[in-house]
Amino acid sequence: MSGINIRDVAKHCNISVSTVSRVLNERPDVNPKTRQRVLDAISQLDYIPNNSARNLVMTASDRIAVVVRGLANPFFGQMIRTIEEDVYRAGFTMELRHISSDADEVHTAAVLATEKRLCGVLLLGGRFNYTADEMRVLDVPYVCTTYTNTFGNMPQDAFSSVAIDDRAEACRAVEHLIGLGHRKIAAIVSSEKDRSISELRYQGYCEALEKHGISYEPSLVVESGQYSQRSAVDAANRLLARNVEFTAVFTISDMMALAVMKALHERGVRVPEDCSVIGIDGLESSLYSIPTLTTVVQPAEEMATESTAILIDLVRGQGKNRHTFFPAHIREGGSARRVDAE
Repeated sequence: MSGINIRDVAKHCNISVSTVSRVLNERPDVNPKTRQRVLDAISQLDYIPNNSARNLVMTASDRIAVVVRGLANPFFGQMIRTIEEDVYRAGFTMELRHISSDADEVHTAAVLATEKRLCGVLLLGGRFNYTADEMRVLDVPYVCTTYTNTFGNMPQDAFSSVAIDDRAEACRAVEHLIGLGHRKIAAIVSSEKDRSISELRYQGYCEALEKHGISYEPSLVVESGQYSQRSAVDAANRLLARNVEFTAVFTISDMMALAVMKALHERGVRVPEDCSVIGIDGLESSLYSIPTLTTVVQPAEEMATESTAILIDLVRGQGKNRHTFFPAHIREGGSARRVDAE
């Protein structure tokens, strides 16, 4: 059959041109079933690959995209600097795309992969419940960075991730407060059931209470609905309006913790004299608040470097999908103090 080109093969298989090109170039990062579909289509269509077709993907073989979900999250800024350095040091170029926290990072990455002829993607922040069907649109290697697919149905060998154990580290934060004598511990979360980071950290809060025989009190948990500082201030004000007793507040991020401290100050509640506050992330800005924030520190630079290394190995065909969990640690600041246990 004359006149058949690589785009016809891609259309026939309902996949991207870059995937067909990877099959032609015998790249290892192609699903075996997809590879066989392409080879069958080449045979059926009587397609004869040429050098220009083989080179289609090569023109983009050095471009990696970083899709950042959550415009207002300063934690990602720390990671992006490290990722950029590691990407360029390895001989690749980087495309950076910021999207809002309610945007679809997978769709954004898939469009970028086609438009920019990417060889790989780092998803910096995202949902925890991908399905295998959803991820088929992204046909370049990718790494989920700062999160993993806890609530989804994807096989572990189908994707890579780098994260902390959000549930365990949230439990660690609350246990730190318990160790300081606190028993009435409030929690400000984005949502108890968002199938994402808030749900996991909320579960860690509940786990810590249960482990130490502390009764769960629904009135001490407030959902902010968002990860923004404005929503955290509103949540803190709603907590105070309930007139329930608490001596400490656990928040699911440093950004929200700093906002809660401001809200408490404006209502005449002293931190830590009247109320202790703890966050998670380890933002540099939390070192300069008054008082400084006690927080669970994520190893941002190490996570960024590991994510980039995994992706580059996948792109070069030198590695398999893998998952890395980094331990975090408590950084004690001035926002949490010891109280007499009840």
